[in-house]
Amino acid sequence: MKIIIPMAGRGSRLRPHTLTVPKPLVPVAGKPIVQRLVEDLADSFKNEVEEIAFIIGDFGEQVEKDLLDIAKNLGAKGSIYHQDQPLGTAHAILCAKPSLSGNVIIAFADTLFKANFSFDKNEDGIIWTQQVEDPSAYGVVQLDDEGYIVEFIEKPETFVSDKAIVGIYYFKDGENLKNELQYLLDNNIKDKGEFQLTNALENMKAKNLKFRPGIIEEWLDCGNKDAVVYSNQRVLEFNKNKTLIDKSVTTENSIIIPPCFIGENAVISNSIIGPHVSIGHNTIIDNSVIKNSVIQNDTKVCHAILEDSMLGNKADYNGKPTIISLGDYSNYRS
Repeated sequence: MKIIIPMAGRGSRLRPHTLTVPKPLVPVAGKPIVQRLVEDLADSFKNEVEEIAFIIGDFGEQVEKDLLDIAKNLGAKGSIYHQDQPLGTAHAILCAKPSLSGNVIIAFADTLFKANFSFDKNEDGIIWTQQVEDPSAYGVVQLDDEGYIVEFIEKPETFVSDKAIVGIYYFKDGENLKNELQYLLDNNIKDKGEFQLTNALENMKAKNLKFRPGIIEEWLDCGNKDAVVYSNQRVLEFNKNKTLIDKSVTTENSIIIPPCFIGENAVISNSIIGPHVSIGHNTIIDNSVIKNSVIQNDTKVCHAILEDSMLGNKADYNGKPTIISLGDYSNYRS
């Protein structure tokens, strides 16, 4: 099994938190989004994941090293491919052409999921979906009476289905997918100005390949600050029975209301933390009350009452009660 992760976008809706790191590396409950996604997928296929390929933009050497380490820690070969232009989902996946063979899972790294990813690998393909209120913003599918997908529609302007494609796909034969993606690019076949994966899926279906929908229990968007804070809340709830506070954390005259994640060497004094708070490594919290917030690494928070907030790495906040989104290396004084 190969896992391919397209993640070339910088995540402009999540600025300022994506000015220094790409969105898939923003932490949720103490782990980068892409790491959580890959670990959840790999856990469903123990000892079967031979390669994890990441399709990225110009993110720098450190990001590439971090991604290769994620693959290595899961016992898989790590590969890096680059997408230099945002030409659509089909173009992004084809950037990993050398890895498109055998059993392949494609997972776009901008959302998190609660799902059982086990399935029959003899199916031609599985496409995970969830019912949504407004399907016009998504690619959607229609099913026949046997539960197979009969049509893919990209961002329909009129209602045809509310079963949205969430961005995870399984293909029994990656070569078939590669050939259809290449056909789109060779013949300049675009939809809404971009090369779309849904067009390749339609072509595969026309050649009698069958796709079943997979079921997502919960779909967590990570597109903006509020969405990340909510996703952090839900992931903490999913993992509330696990140890989420590192042994090296120092607390003094403080109350921690679970579930919370608190990273290595964090220092909490004279504060009330939680519920649903994630605090990164080496972060200092003093004389503060914080709930439902994400605070990243090497940050200092003093004399604050924060809720529904997100603070980046190496930030410094000393101020009044508020809801705030403060990026990396930023300072705030009231």
